[in-house]
Amino acid sequence: MVNKACCAVNRTNKNIKLATSEKAAELNLYKEDMIYLEGGSFLMGTDDQEGFPEDGEGPVREVHVDPFYIDAYAVTNKEFAQFIESTGYMTEAEKFGWSFVFHLLVSENVKRQTTQVPQQTPWWLVVNEASWKQPEGPDSTIINRMNHPVVHISWNDAVHYCNWKKKRLPTEAEWEYAARGGYEQKKYPWGNQLKQDGKHQCNIWQGHFPNENKAEDGYIGTAPVDAYSPNGYGLYNVVGNVWEWCSDWFSPIHELNSISNPTGPIKGHSKVTKGGSYLCHQSYCNRYRVAGRSANTPDSSTGNLGFRCAANAN
Repeated sequence: MVNKACCAVNRTNKNIKLATSEKAAELNLYKEDMIYLEGGSFLMGTDDQEGFPEDGEGPVREVHVDPFYIDAYAVTNKEFAQFIESTGYMTEAEKFGWSFVFHLLVSENVKRQTTQVPQQTPWWLVVNEASWKQPEGPDSTIINRMNHPVVHISWNDAVHYCNWKKKRLPTEAEWEYAARGGYEQKKYPWGNQLKQDGKHQCNIWQGHFPNENKAEDGYIGTAPVDAYSPNGYGLYNVVGNVWEWCSDWFSPIHELNSISNPTGPIKGHSKVTKGGSYLCHQSYCNRYRVAGRSANTPDSSTGNLGFRCAANAN
């Protein structure tokens, strides 16, 4: 069971009570906006005392991944709109007619019309007509957020987009290898300190969760996909901003022998998500560490859930 999933809520919860890095540029290893990574062995997971063992963050284990490509950025509203225009695809949030939106982001008008909230996470509201193009409900728009990550995307939606682009979702091992940016066993993509030279490096919560976000990092909700500095491999916003889907089924137990290109269990209930989001805070959901992980059902969508794509190197 994933512990204290402040940033995650799924459709089964609706039983409800009232730039590119210099290194990559030098190698010129790009495929569209993707970065080529040579792969190899790395230490995955963490045994850090800040971690959540019950999430399956540990034990630390040596994992090998083959070469692959991964997006420098999370998929944007602009890119997803192009997909919709080209295919006519309807997301699961649109089919269900609702999605989960964080309570501080909705208008007073929408809040007055919202009567359903998950019992365990009442800061999430079941907002009718919330979807990728109306992230906070029917009176919201993405017009001024085309360079922000698309949200309210289920795992199934993400797979459809990846197929359209002739790409795929990254495995959890690929995601973590890429997110570490060449560092070994650091908490964050840039090192062990949350701030560098007093500056915020990612979009997370500041203040008292869930009622006061001081937005000291500049953002209350999502930030542009190219906000802050990239990691050592040229990936932007791999922690904070939005949770990102991986291809693996979730399990807190890992294979520990001869781990090469792991893909997770062959079946399960929920899919792995990585990276944390703008709602994560050290006091409650400290999962914006590289080894942090959570999960959600493949049909679930929320206002802090997006994705980036990967692709095979051959």
